[in-house]
Amino acid sequence: MTAIAAWEDDPVGALPEAEPPANEPVTEDAPDFDAPHLKVGVSGARPDPKRYDVGTPEFRYWALAEALVRGATYWSDRLPQGTTWQEDNGDTLVAVPDEGEDLNAYYDRNGLHFFHGTVRATTVFSGESPDVVCHELGHAVLDAIKPHLFDIASIEVAAFHESFGDCSAILSNLQLRSFRQAVLAETGGRMSAASRLSRLAETLGWAIRQLAPDAVAHDCLRSAVNSFYYQDPASLPPRAPASSLSSEPHSFSRVFTAGFFRVLAGVFARQGDRTEAALRTAAEDTGRLLVEGVLRSPVVPAFMAQVAAHMVEADADLFNGRYRGAIVNGFVAAGVLSVRSAAQLAPDRQLSAAAALGARDEAGEPARMLLNGSLFGLPQDLVVYTASQTRRFGVAGGLADRGDAPVAAPDQAAGSFVEDLLRRGGIEAGTADVGDAPIGPSRVSTHEIVNVDGSLELRRRRFDCGFYLP
Repeated sequence: MTAIAAWEDDPVGALPEAEPPANEPVTEDAPDFDAPHLKVGVSGARPDPKRYDVGTPEFRYWALAEALVRGATYWSDRLPQGTTWQEDNGDTLVAVPDEGEDLNAYYDRNGLHFFHGTVRATTVFSGESPDVVCHELGHAVLDAIKPHLFDIASIEVAAFHESFGDCSAILSNLQLRSFRQAVLAETGGRMSAASRLSRLAETLGWAIRQLAPDAVAHDCLRSAVNSFYYQDPASLPPRAPASSLSSEPHSFSRVFTAGFFRVLAGVFARQGDRTEAALRTAAEDTGRLLVEGVLRSPVVPAFMAQVAAHMVEADADLFNGRYRGAIVNGFVAAGVLSVRSAAQLAPDRQLSAAAALGARDEAGEPARMLLNGSLFGLPQDLVVYTASQTRRFGVAGGLADRGDAPVAAPDQAAGSFVEDLLRRGGIEAGTADVGDAPIGPSRVSTHEIVNVDGSLELRRRRFDCGFYLP
């Protein structure tokens, strides 16, 4: 095989006064684009595969390609046989290395899109970071196995999509043996500790921090090791410093990500030793549980709790309950599951017929619902897709004191979602007359309102990093 140079995780070494310490490229076999059954590609001319100097377009091409194939191979081995990309992507998911100046990256059912931004004389390329690449790939993977989630009007569902992207970055990075060894050396085998594994997108986080110091974590974009505890997302402000939770999907996603990271650490602890091989097994098993949790969960407002509960059930089916304690303890600690919810998932509790093991979510499109358009300043009612399938488990997140967090009705969750988008400038008018609604041209929009047969309909355009260079 021909060798290339690539990054294990994030290219922190590009930063002035890098903290944490600078990483160095590693030598890897040139990626085989035909290896995963989920096919991926990189747009543009393909340079000859060999070791290139950091900072050259050729190095960035192969760094992106290696991360992309690494992630696609990992997920191809975890997904049901025959899984394909969401149909609008075609047979091959294509990544565009650099579409211009922006501190951003996004997935939009037409591939993965990356950018560059120059801050304090340092140019950062989002497509050079395996953390960012495998996060955006995670959106595409989740869209392949659960396409209903793309257009659902729910703050929690949108946040879960972002969390899945971060989980994708964490699990994909663990496919490199050298990286597993480095993380074990850094943490002493305590996988719940902060490390290169938990710090996501340090380089992009550094660049954003120069422009908006409180918008990201102090040492990365987002950290999977945090102390956030579940709250009703509709009760949170639309924006907040990185030290607090808000209803913005990237911010709220950190609750599930923290719980998932604790689950991963617990699964690793149950391997019996602290070797890099055991860590790889933990990453494989945890990813399989996450996929099964998603596949089995109905699309409902309290979606994170449903995924956690169905991961418990999947563990009983796939691993004979070996990891139940790790799953329950991880998600209870983050409030994704309340203590009462965890208790009803105990092995000796009789499950309802609706929670039959191995069940999948309901077939067909999500329910469409009309929201009162006048509440948003629209000239007519707004059609949205709602998280209104039937719950199989009566589980919920935890309250800060005790008990279960309230679960919103689908129409309430949808209304909160639309108002939240409007407050953050997240909607464009598209082809529709939006009347007096507070909607205008925006570079931060993820949604648009379109006219479909005389009706106003909310449609998602993309999932993105959530930050734009002024």
